[in-house]
This record gives sequence, structure tokens and C-alpha cells, in this order.
Amino acid sequence: MIQIQNIARFAAAATLLLLASCANQKGNPTVTKEGKFVNPFPVGTYDHFKAEPTYPKTYDVWKNDELLSRTNPANSSIKVSLELQRAYLYNGDEIAMDYPICSGIPDRPTPTGTFYILEKVVDKKSNKYGRMLDASGEVVNSNADMGIDPVPEGGRFEGASMRYWMRLTNDGVGHHIGIIKRHPASHACVRGPSGTIPLVYSKVKVGTRVIIE
Repeated sequence: MIQIQNIARFAAAATLLLLASCANQKGNPTVTKEGKFVNPFPVGTYDHFKAEPTYPKTYDVWKNDELLSRTNPANSSIKVSLELQRAYLYNGDEIAMDYPICSGIPDRPTPTGTFYILEKVVDKKSNKYGRMLDASGEVVNSNADMGIDPVPEGGRFEGASMRYWMRLTNDGVGHHIGIIKRHPASHACVRGPSGTIPLVYSKVKVGTRVIIE
């Protein structure tokens, strides 16, 4: 009986060892006895980037430089994850770049679905959202909506900058440079980092597919 129990214990230990080995082969993130996170993937790889505890809330951008160099308006597409607040520039079926975005607030949500870039404009200003200035040029409303906020007498409306504008809908939703927060904060547009969007802009064309989900 004792021999059978020992055999059973040995088999159980061997099974646990095998499972642990398989987990390591799959590259599952681990934690040391001291509670320190250990990323099992090679530094610089996309798997390493996504396995970091700061992902997806990081402001960092991941690039596959070699693939990005081969990405052009003929083979590119964009996918946006509203849940993760991140966007992905694709070359065919491969991710060339993963970057943070900022989508619409609940009152002005970013629409979901499949879109195609309708227009590209480098120096674009909003004709709906911006700020109101009085007659002396002082800002009196820094978050103005032309649809509901009156222009001060003698003052003017100044549209918000939306540089490197890529229009997605006919009613004013687009992908452009804007302030990035790690939660929805825009007026329905998909904002992107100032250091990233010009590169994205250069890799797409009117007609490029953009999936928002």
C-alpha cells in the first residue's frame, strides 16, 4: 500500500511539473516569491508589450519597425478598440503599430462599425467644438458647442484644432491629433497622440478601412 501511495505522489508531482513546464513554454506571465512580476517574453516583442501590467493603460506606443517600413496606403487598415482605448495600424493581417487613443464620452459616443476614410486634411479645425472669445480676445468658454452656445457680442468662435484629420463619417467623426486621456473624453472623435498620428496619416489614404469595435 505504501509503495502504491508513493507512486501516486510521484505521478502527481510529475504532472504538476509538466503543467508548470507547459505554462512556461506558453510564455505565461509569472510572479516571483517576492511578488515581482516577470515578463516571460523577449523585450521589444509585441507579446512582451501586451504582457506588461501597465497595458493597455500605458501611453506608450509599440512599433514593428520593419513591418511599418513596408506599410503603405495600399496595404494598411486601422482597428480601434473602445474597450481598451487603443488603436492598431495593420499591414494586411499583421499589427505594425499599437497606440493609445481617446474616444467619445457616453453623451457623445464614438460610433462602432466599419468605416472608410472619407477625407484627409492636415490643418483641420472643428466648425462645431472649440472656444468662445469675447471682444477683447479673452476666452470666456473653453469648451464651446456652436450648436448651443452663443457667440459673445463682438467676440468670435475659434474651432478646436484637429490636425491630421481623417474623416470617418459625414456628420463630423474622425481620427486626428488630440489630447489623450486613458478613458473616453472626446466629442465622439478618435483622438491620437501628436507623435503618432502623422505617421498613421502617412500610411493611409481616402478609402482605407477603419474598424471601430
